[in-house]
Amino acid sequence: MTDHDLIQLRREKWRLNGQTVRTLEDARAFIESVGFCLMYPMSPPVLVPTFLGAWTGSNEKLPTWQHAYADPRAQEATDLMVRLLREHAAYEANLFDDNNAFLVAASVFPYFYALVGERNPKQPPKPGPRGEPSQLVCDVFEAVRRDGPVTKQQLRETLGGGISLVALDHALGELWSKLRITRVDYKPGEGGFWDVLYRWSPDAVREGIGLSVGEALSALISKYLTCVIAADESELEVFFGNFVPRSRVKETVNALVNARELSFLRVGNRSLIQITPSPEPVKRDKTHAPRRTPAPRRA
Repeated sequence: MTDHDLIQLRREKWRLNGQTVRTLEDARAFIESVGFCLMYPMSPPVLVPTFLGAWTGSNEKLPTWQHAYADPRAQEATDLMVRLLREHAAYEANLFDDNNAFLVAASVFPYFYALVGERNPKQPPKPGPRGEPSQLVCDVFEAVRRDGPVTKQQLRETLGGGISLVALDHALGELWSKLRITRVDYKPGEGGFWDVLYRWSPDAVREGIGLSVGEALSALISKYLTCVIAADESELEVFFGNFVPRSRVKETVNALVNARELSFLRVGNRSLIQITPSPEPVKRDKTHAPRRTPAPRRA
């Protein structure tokens, strides 16, 4: 395989070849196919598709989140993304950037929860000896648990108007990054609606709690390689290093290679890791196939 071949395969998988994602059915199929994606491209780039790219059908001149407000394509793509959230076809997680949604397919989300979520999600956070989490984080969690789904403005009124929006955003982001809460809806003029994740999606949380970190990481590495076709070990470590120590990623990759679930693929001058292809069925040469003796006729 050449580098050009790999790029073309990714473009097809990521819907950057003009086959746009415009309907809810298309969006469901896309997110299940790739497993996870960012809403907007990041700088420096992360080797993962973007929902905006799939909506546009191209990765040309896509805005980052800082400039998305001025791009009408971003609003239309966001409207479709919110519809996915409402029907639990995808989950939005704060695992890369507070302002750039990381979307995860429903079938994959429990594995991410196993890596970063709380094992006892109903237990409220308590301020530690070093002030982490802060009292505001604990208060925000309790307010969302009691009143959710709630908007940021409703939270501010509940907790006291003296709380700055910056501090409230930081508290929401901290809870979101640990998958204690999630954004479940968005309405113009009101903004996002927040709820505790264990109430919004109890089955997914329960499944995630029942998975070990090793089991979840193995499944996610395999899904990631299905999404990007092939990647080198450093790319795997960079991506999953956002959730677990890179040493753990390396150990898991080596174990999957030793189990022959992953294998190496030569792409240009690089040796990349891929899902081990299924063996091709043996083709029998009909010209040398043994002749079948007809069954004797009954008298």
